[in-house]
Amino acid sequence: MKRHRLSLYILPFIAISFLFTAVRAQKSNDAALNRNMNIFNSIVKQIELFYVDTINTEDSFKAAIEAFLASTDPYTEYYSADDQDQLQKMTTGEYGGIGSYILERNGASYISQPMEGSPAAQAGLRPGDHIIKVDTVDVASKKSSEVTKLLKGVPGTKVIVTVKRPYVQDSILTVDITRGKVQEPSLAFDTLMPDGIGYLRLSSFIDKTPAETRRVFEKFKSSGNLKGVILDLRGNGGGLVESAIDLVGNFVPKGTQIVRTVGKDASQERTYKTTRTPLLADLPLAVLLDGGSASASEIVAGSLQDLDRAVLIGSRSFGKGLVQNPVQLPYGGLLKVTIAKYYLPSGRLIQAIDYSHRNPDGTVARVPDSLTNVFRTAHGREVRDGGGLRPDSTIEWPAVNRLVYNAVADNWVFDFANKFASENPSIPAPQDFVVNDTIYNAFKASIDPKKFKYDKACEDMVKQLRKAVESEGYMNDETKAVIDKLAELLVHNLDHDLDTHREQLSDYIGSEIVSRYYYEKGKTAYSIKSDPAVKTAISILLNKDKLNNIIR
Repeated sequence: MKRHRLSLYILPFIAISFLFTAVRAQKSNDAALNRNMNIFNSIVKQIELFYVDTINTEDSFKAAIEAFLASTDPYTEYYSADDQDQLQKMTTGEYGGIGSYILERNGASYISQPMEGSPAAQAGLRPGDHIIKVDTVDVASKKSSEVTKLLKGVPGTKVIVTVKRPYVQDSILTVDITRGKVQEPSLAFDTLMPDGIGYLRLSSFIDKTPAETRRVFEKFKSSGNLKGVILDLRGNGGGLVESAIDLVGNFVPKGTQIVRTVGKDASQERTYKTTRTPLLADLPLAVLLDGGSASASEIVAGSLQDLDRAVLIGSRSFGKGLVQNPVQLPYGGLLKVTIAKYYLPSGRLIQAIDYSHRNPDGTVARVPDSLTNVFRTAHGREVRDGGGLRPDSTIEWPAVNRLVYNAVADNWVFDFANKFASENPSIPAPQDFVVNDTIYNAFKASIDPKKFKYDKACEDMVKQLRKAVESEGYMNDETKAVIDKLAELLVHNLDHDLDTHREQLSDYIGSEIVSRYYYEKGKTAYSIKSDPAVKTAISILLNKDKLNNIIR
């Protein structure tokens, strides 16, 4: 009893000791911060007074801020008063401008794709138009960042854009455009397929996402033939957490916990629960994801997986388990700072990179799978933390051949689609359009063999073999004859190689052509016809036993 009573007396002293230690540590940190701030201020003053040349103070301080933030994570960012339109665009999808994506190519800027209904589309700008002048400024050889800055502006103001259009006789065109409030849609495409599966693709999570998705789900439900829903979050880099929670609320009971955030102190700890009555509570659900699915997308997909409410299909997601919050700074500046980590219903954190533990050279690495931990879903299935979300059904995409890659990356497909659109006033609906022999042969004819560059693996390997045989002393008349014969057999033929990879190339060609007539929505409508992830999702959603075997 005496030992027990003694321990009760000692415990408060231990707690007080810890408290004083923490206070001393905080004071030490504060002292170090003050000391370094004083040193930095002194350096700035001395440079201003004595440095032999004039320096750009604005640029120097911006560089200093970026260098300091580089020790945190890529998501903690400073926005000056002039740069905050970028942050507004991220949260609302809105900005003032002409509404067109810009392509930078060989140091010049081109119209890549006007948005449907945008001022650029209404003015008649087309993909492939080379922007040579904005108002009176010559931009023929300007980078896309500079051209974009000139095209943006207050809605209602005028801008005169001069372009050089390919494949037409009168190639120089000047158009007057009235800038508008451009809204980048978070809802990229939706359709109810003939088999009763509703398909919805989201490109981001902004403040308008909940209302937009709700309308789509109500439309699907009112059809009377809805058998399941595919939620496509591939390439969706995230956005507002609240919008993600609202979306999940369409599928799970009201009051369901979706995510919990934990920060440096108790003020950053928060639990997010659904607040709406579900619209599609029992409907079979599949979520498509890939390496571009991050942040709010992972909250949606991860919570639905942890709650055993949906089957995840595709490839592993990005792995961003960090939450940012905007903080207002003096002189109109703003800091988007990481304040917390988020944990899914199973308790797992899917953050793939630990920025608090850096290598000696300052680099960071992904958490290896061997160091991840097992958690359990609502039905007891194993899921893991770290490294993003692992799909329940993995789609193995075929490796992109170098010829296909170069045909797309070097804009051969882009240019052909522009030429095709200039010669064909209309095409069938996206779901009916086919890259037939005539179109594919025209594409092949559009390629200049002298300018088309691609890796010729077989020829390169024969060259390496020849060098290795010579260097190791095995070259003689007999081996030389064999290698010469092999080289003769493996000479690449562009026409043959284009035919070999026709299936992959046709997907890209068809997608580009369709977008010239039906914009991004048409592009998606065309691509899902042959999409293996969509086909897999449909087969699972229409087979109750197969779905239950995965999520139960």
